[in-house]
Amino acid sequence: MEEKTEKLQVLGSTLVDVFHNIALFVIGATVVWSAAYEYLHIMEKGYADLKDILLLFIYLELGAMIGIYFKTHRLPVQFLVFIAITALSRHLVIDVQKVSEDFHLYLLLAISGAVVLLSIALLLLTFTERQYGRPEDDIHKEPQKKD
Repeated sequence: MEEKTEKLQVLGSTLVDVFHNIALFVIGATVVWSAAYEYLHIMEKGYADLKDILLLFIYLELGAMIGIYFKTHRLPVQFLVFIAITALSRHLVIDVQKVSEDFHLYLLLAISGAVVLLSIALLLLTFTERQYGRPEDDIHKEPQKKD
């Protein structure tokens, strides 16, 4: 009975790994496809606006995050924060100009505050990782025996 359970666990683990790799490949291909599509539109236009460049940076960060996750099986939270900061900056630079004057100041303050808050979070994440390491690093270490 135990042998059958072990075989089912191995099969389940293998299926999860296969699904994981296929999903990462599909997401990565979608990011590359979307970035290429956007780049072709920029080439047709003949020049790149600031919003286009910032969007390409978002695609670059997504691609880097997927690549790191594919290689290490770890999701770097810092990349998510970078993507959020870039997206908010893009929104701040591009889309806020289209908002009505009454709401404009509060939206500017809210987005700027969010960027500052995310920057502080990024600083804390980087500091704690360098100071104390990452929790997943302890998983692969063997516990030290006490005498």
